[in-house]
Amino acid sequence: MNGTQSCPAPSDLASIVDYAASLDCIHCGLCLEACPTYTLTGREGSSPRGRIHAMRAVGEGRLEAGSALKEELSFCLGCRRCESLCPAGARYGHMLSVARDSLAQRFTPWPARLVRFLSLRLVVRSRLLLSGAASTLRLCQRSGLFQALARLFPRSARLAALAALPAVPARAARRPLPPLTPATAPGPAETDANDAEVAMLEGCVMPELLGRVNRATARTIAAAGSSCRTAPGHVCCGALNAHNGDLAGARALARTTMDAFDALTGAADAPLTVVVNSAGCGAHMKEYVELFEPGTQDHARAQAFASRVRDYAEWLAPRLPALVSPTGIQAPVAYDDPCHLCHGQGIRSEPRAILDALPGVQRVEMEDSEACCGSAGTYALQRPEDAQAVFASRERAFGESGAGILVTANPGCALQWIAGLATSHPQARVLHLAEVVEQALVEQPDELGARWNSPVARQSHRRRGKEGEGETAEAAL
Repeated sequence: MNGTQSCPAPSDLASIVDYAASLDCIHCGLCLEACPTYTLTGREGSSPRGRIHAMRAVGEGRLEAGSALKEELSFCLGCRRCESLCPAGARYGHMLSVARDSLAQRFTPWPARLVRFLSLRLVVRSRLLLSGAASTLRLCQRSGLFQALARLFPRSARLAALAALPAVPARAARRPLPPLTPATAPGPAETDANDAEVAMLEGCVMPELLGRVNRATARTIAAAGSSCRTAPGHVCCGALNAHNGDLAGARALARTTMDAFDALTGAADAPLTVVVNSAGCGAHMKEYVELFEPGTQDHARAQAFASRVRDYAEWLAPRLPALVSPTGIQAPVAYDDPCHLCHGQGIRSEPRAILDALPGVQRVEMEDSEACCGSAGTYALQRPEDAQAVFASRERAFGESGAGILVTANPGCALQWIAGLATSHPQARVLHLAEVVEQALVEQPDELGARWNSPVARQSHRRRGKEGEGETAEAAL
């Protein structure tokens, strides 16, 4: 032996995974205790290190790429906390997306393929279909169908998850934003001239389930001194496709998104900054470059586009007016770090700085606030039992914090917290950061949004046929 150790040559199966990226992992194990699925199971194979080792073994032809590996990668939440801790800078999230995409193409049965096609290639691309799906979901909630099915099939975790979904707002509250929300105050003196206007991503899910958050975002951007524009006809950025192993669909939607926002120009015809109030969408848009081959026009365009994408807190923190009104919020506020904001974008201090700058807001820290809540995009619907097991520690942390309001910055996380706290902490409210800011910056905050997470509004869709206060609150939404 010559005293050196070389890696086996990658096999033809290396295309299933990003073999070169898997070599970055040094197997130190610092990621283990931070991984939610490793914490639940204690299995090496359910840790980032174990999954990367499996991907490397596939690339070297030592492990079969089959349904077992597909299931293990499906078990992963994709929270990317391991990336924040990795001393070698291994890009686990990228490796996960590549492997999921390859395995989905090879080992997905046709019924699941049909569901994936309908949801990822049709519904999320169409505002009309999304609105129809939301209206259907609202009808099922108000009729008590999900609750009845959950009682009829008590062992179905998926039906229980559907029954626990927050009430879908009425159609009037799901209206899209206007193309332009004019600035209502002068911007900071040091603001770039092109920042007199910014663009805002409305998204696919937000207008249907959390339209109040979009309204609060646009109104607070205007109150901070910038006019807010939306991209006409644009729906989805492609994050859901990428997270669910559909990279071809993600590429197509990335091009559509860049087309839509590149068409919005400000001073000197320069493209506008794109403000995003969804952590998962923002992280994905900043990483469009990973969808395209280096050296291509799409890759160069994605790099330029990513440089203009800003999370809402990232954009607002340096522009927050020095004088703001008291918020009227009485209960202590706990901030939950969305995974794709703190681990995907490295944004941690800005949301806290904003909350600390708002008069009347008493912020408390939750233990391990960067831990995943279990939402993980569509994970909570696809694997509800695992999602609930992950959420249990966050539920305990919220209770121990003494907070009465949970603030987050991602729609999936908000929905997970609303459903998760409905039983254990029925008086708690869940708000997006923009809604809290709105109480201080906007003269007449969106009262419809303020009532969304009241105990009455959260539970009203579960009271079939009940009249009175619950119906009134829901109708207002």
